[in-house]
Amino acid sequence: MIIIRFPDMGTRRRALGFLPGRFSFKIWATGEMMVPTNALAALARESIGFTVAGPATPQRLVQLQKTEVSR
Repeated sequence: MIIIRFPDMGTRRRALGFLPGRFSFKIWATGEMMVPTNALAALARESIGFTVAGPATPQRLVQLQKTEVSR
């Protein structure tokens, strides 16, 4: 699984319209989203821009969960 970010809310909304039913994902209030690696190519084919933040390591997931709780 990979953590990605979107350049703006419009792009994030497009991704949220595209991903359900095709790929599993998790999104946080920070705007970051965890997707399977094969979703990256599908998002790119749909011209949905994103930046890869890195792998979804246990440490990164704990950090995101702490961010979610503090909001």
